[in-house]
Amino acid sequence: MPDARLRPGVGAYRGFRLTGERPRERLVVPSGKVSLLIGFGHEIRVGPAGRHPGRTAVHTSLVSGLHTRARVLGHAGRLHGVEVTLAPWAAQRMFGTPLGELADTVTDPVDVLGRRVEDLREALAAAPDWRERFALLDRTLLRWSADARPAREPGARGAWDLLVRSSGTLPIREVAARTGWSMGHLETLFRREFGLTPKRVARILRLRRATWLLTTGSRPVDAAIACGFYDQSHLSREFTALTGVTPGRFLAARADTSVWLAG
Repeated sequence: MPDARLRPGVGAYRGFRLTGERPRERLVVPSGKVSLLIGFGHEIRVGPAGRHPGRTAVHTSLVSGLHTRARVLGHAGRLHGVEVTLAPWAAQRMFGTPLGELADTVTDPVDVLGRRVEDLREALAAAPDWRERFALLDRTLLRWSADARPAREPGARGAWDLLVRSSGTLPIREVAARTGWSMGHLETLFRREFGLTPKRVARILRLRRATWLLTTGSRPVDAAIACGFYDQSHLSREFTALTGVTPGRFLAARADTSVWLAG
């Protein structure tokens, strides 16, 4: 758990060390979060999921902006590193770059954060255990946060939080009304600060809640109603459009331990 002073901007730390010999894959669905994955030497393949077009790239570490489509991360069986998830407004401040440049992309963290992230990677790899690694992350991210420039548009976080609290069900016109902005200004602001329009963000947040409900045992029809979809068919179409797989295939894959799959 990150230091309380970093929350809610920094959502979680996840350390991993896999020592298998069999290749594995992880389906990563759009989540409304920015991911900084720092690896300690093993290759990670990143490619499109389902029928989504795209090319496969290879990284040892990566930073992922907000995504509107799922992607597949694969590795040869051995993988060691740590992942940090961040709210986009926190990532924008700590990274010092507009997230519009990172939307729907996966890139080398050095291209975004410069030498400081390589220094962090070396220190994390040399740390004796996970407790020290997480403490190092706390110290580093607190320093990055303290050194960050003030947000260019402080109200952007408030607008984002309105959508998050409603899991994407609050009408965009209501978001604009509550912030006192025009629809056009709200859309321009979201594109610049987060890389996506408010409507696309709302779609992702509804998917995130639907995914959680389905994986915790809710019936598809109940998940559809709770997330503001017209019916189960509407949920299925939207789920497939954003992830590349149907809800049924997604749940079946989660039950298959040969697939390293994250929702």
